[in-house]
Amino acid sequence: MTLDHVIGLKCMKCGKELPPSHSDYTCDSCGTPGILDVLYDYRLLRARVARDRLAGSGVWRYLPFLPVAPDAPEPCLEVGATPLYHPARLCRELDFPGLYVKDDGRNPTASLKDRASTVGIARAVAAGARIITAASTGNAACSLAGLTAAAGIPCTIFVPKRAPRPKVAQLLVFGAKVFQVEGTYEQCFDLSVEASRRFGWYNRNCGYNPYLVEGKKTVGFEIAEQLGWQTPDRVYVSVGDGCIISGVYKAFYDLKAVGWLDRIPRLVAVQAEGASPVATAFRQNRPIEPVEPQTIADSIACGIPRNGLKALRALRESNGRAVTVSDAEILGAMRRLAGSAGVFGEPAGVTAFAGFLKDLASGDLPSGERAVVLVTGNGLKDIESAFKAVGEPLRVEPSMAAVEKLVGANA
Repeated sequence: MTLDHVIGLKCMKCGKELPPSHSDYTCDSCGTPGILDVLYDYRLLRARVARDRLAGSGVWRYLPFLPVAPDAPEPCLEVGATPLYHPARLCRELDFPGLYVKDDGRNPTASLKDRASTVGIARAVAAGARIITAASTGNAACSLAGLTAAAGIPCTIFVPKRAPRPKVAQLLVFGAKVFQVEGTYEQCFDLSVEASRRFGWYNRNCGYNPYLVEGKKTVGFEIAEQLGWQTPDRVYVSVGDGCIISGVYKAFYDLKAVGWLDRIPRLVAVQAEGASPVATAFRQNRPIEPVEPQTIADSIACGIPRNGLKALRALRESNGRAVTVSDAEILGAMRRLAGSAGVFGEPAGVTAFAGFLKDLASGDLPSGERAVVLVTGNGLKDIESAFKAVGEPLRVEPSMAAVEKLVGANA
């Protein structure tokens, strides 16, 4: 049971390096703001792993690059191995032949967050944890609840009062203990951190526990492998807390470090206009400042991005860019992606596609590039927003005459 490829942890705030045995989630000098980065021995990985000899399926296919022991039990549910589409009709309509869509809403609980939960649960089991906790606007909580249900581990969840009811229902069906907090996501996050300290629960929060981002990076590994180990020119990512774009960056950084790829793609952070602290900080080249989030995209409605330092690193070191989109553009992207490519994403899940469309319309995206749009969650997570995007069905009396009348009216 060895983790010799993990050589330490590094604080994103002060730069302090800590040994792999460091037992706290964050830097012992900086406290909660001192989110840690997992460091690997890339020379060892180059000698040990070959890309044509990867074994297994899903996220465990990339186990040599994860902070999980080689003999750790595989996930009880199949996580990862989601499709990367090259949507021919949509490419023609947009006159952009290099568009690819990675549909991570096809994971077991219908979001990319399952990738992080898989690694978190493996780490929790290795640590002997009896209960796992998390704060979430919905998807991370649903992910944890579903995967812990399959693994037989209790979980306790903190969600804000604005969490969509379909996501709360999913939590309860999976058997999670759910605290719906009369407050914001940020307050839920703080409560989950304090509860994990008070009761000894294992904390799954990506913006607190450094090992969870390592699970999210498997989506980047899959993109590279599905493209024949070729680097796309850009990857569009919806951004809230900053954890997913941090994971995508880490994936391509790892692959470049071991010599499997020659470069890191340009990462594009797409945020809702009403919740854009990362985009604002990047554009103005200043530290992140809290905002009061106002957006239909609940999963990225984060006013205090807990993994903002890693997100900014991802943008700066990939020569990336930040795009903001309105709620109307998000709903339009939901309609366009589903109607022309058959991929149904929730508002936060299609925010990246809205950013892609905005870049394409403005001329900021050269036609010869290859761009991957990451869809992070399924549209069934938020049905009310889907109705806002497309309206209501035609209502008709049960007679052919009534049908003919409506057909004529809508011809």
